[in-house]
Amino acid sequence: MENVHILSQRTPSRGDYVPFTTEQYVTQAPEQPNVLVEKLQTTLDVNGILDIFASYVKRITDLAGLQFHSNQGLFQTHQGDNQLKPYTFDLDIEGQHLGQLVYFSKYSFSGTIRARLMQLHTCLLYPLRNALMYHRVLQLATKDTLTGLYNRSQFNEYLETKLERSRRQHRNFSLMLLDLDNFKQVNDEFGHKKGDEVLIGFANILTSSIRATDAVFRFGGDEFAILIDDPAFTTNKVIAERIMERVNNNSLLLKHDVTTSIGFTLASSQDCANEIFARADRGLYQAKEAGRNCARAV
Repeated sequence: MENVHILSQRTPSRGDYVPFTTEQYVTQAPEQPNVLVEKLQTTLDVNGILDIFASYVKRITDLAGLQFHSNQGLFQTHQGDNQLKPYTFDLDIEGQHLGQLVYFSKYSFSGTIRARLMQLHTCLLYPLRNALMYHRVLQLATKDTLTGLYNRSQFNEYLETKLERSRRQHRNFSLMLLDLDNFKQVNDEFGHKKGDEVLIGFANILTSSIRATDAVFRFGGDEFAILIDDPAFTTNKVIAERIMERVNNNSLLLKHDVTTSIGFTLASSQDCANEIFARADRGLYQAKEAGRNCARAV
């Protein structure tokens, strides 16, 4: 009996045959690479670039999700299923390693698809590098270089944004101000390097003590703030107690007898930024007057 070989559909753009079980082809013809480059150059947002690139890749093969991993963090398409099998490609340009591009698909990538994607990466490299440079500049302008927290400039913008939202949506929030007790003696006795370690340790405690809807800021020195997306005293009290407990159990801060004093207040749509800050600052002053290592609400 003769063997019968059944071929899958022919892919018009490539002219080869593959089993349906290995990968999924899309019959829509892709645009020219120069069109892709032009589209990629329309934004400096890394996630936006990935969205544009992913829409192009979907014209070539089935794609469930796309991520880019770099030393600036993780970026990804706005919609996608990243639970499927990953296919990783290193992206390098002029001797510089940009990061890793990770495709997610329920179908295997054949050698032909891999080769096609690597060709497309040449279109992606320069727009992606420009977007990463822009992202880095924004980080330097908005982040505290020591702790990685948002800086005072970003705090002012966040506070005004929350006030505007509170006026429009009647959705109130809270402000918490914190500083470190006995921090000056750490710098005086052990030097600024040890003081920096204490500040980084405290920043990590703050970020691990809040929810995803809250935001932490460092003003400079040992002064910090938290904007809490909740208008309840009980929520503030829970967060403050969590922070103080973690500070008191932290080996580095405990070794140097460093604690934290906290003041917080609830904001309303009738407030202005100065009024909110003044109340929280008054609460911080009261905590200091009460013996430190405590929290006070105003």
